[in-house]
Amino acid sequence: MPAMRLDKLLTQLGCGSRKEVGALIRSGRVTVDGAPVRDPACKTDPETAVVVVDGRPQRYQAQRYFMLNKPAGVITASRDGRHQTVLELFPASQRRGLFAVGRLDKDTEGLLIVTDDGALSHALMSPARHVDKVYEAVVEGALVPDAADRFAAGLTLRDGTVCLPAVLERLPDRAEQTVRVTLREGKYHQVKRMIAAVGGTVVHLRRVRLGGLALDPSLAPGAFRALTDAELALLQGQERDGKKEF
Repeated sequence: MPAMRLDKLLTQLGCGSRKEVGALIRSGRVTVDGAPVRDPACKTDPETAVVVVDGRPQRYQAQRYFMLNKPAGVITASRDGRHQTVLELFPASQRRGLFAVGRLDKDTEGLLIVTDDGALSHALMSPARHVDKVYEAVVEGALVPDAADRFAAGLTLRDGTVCLPAVLERLPDRAEQTVRVTLREGKYHQVKRMIAAVGGTVVHLRRVRLGGLALDPSLAPGAFRALTDAELALLQGQERDGKKEF
């Protein structure tokens, strides 16, 4: 791979904006192959150079993978003329080529994967894969006693839409009536519509898991970070394994 400017490389690695990483480099907080480098324009081979920032090695990937804790009020789109998008939560210098894997409704919070890896996105979102999507919902209203059984059997919604079998668990330790819902598909407003079919109304919804990957509880709404090697391996394992039964 051709060498690139050190400040450009660090920006792509999520170490800050071009201006911020330039300041890091000039202050002597960056080493390349063990030697301090103070020139942001220093040419660096991303694949072979050992780049360390504040004592932390930085790993280059040809493709990028981020975990985002999507806040309410932000839409899952690359651009929109009226609403803030999830990509606008990233610095402008990092957005090129990125997209969200699947989508969350505007008022839904929680785990969203943002990447430039189209093959992984297709594998995780393909209807044939039936990848688990786990949500926690605060619900108002009394659910019917057999709600969990009806989810497990596969609900038919009021408009005739047939849902795959799903898991509904009550979380009694929460201050508000809260349930955990595990789906194997992603129909329009599906959790809200399924809860409505068993007597409840969703007033707050958050996705907490996608396949084997759980939302980092330390990640504030609107914040993102790169996936670790172990987290990426979980998703890539899901990509290889394909569907499994509940």
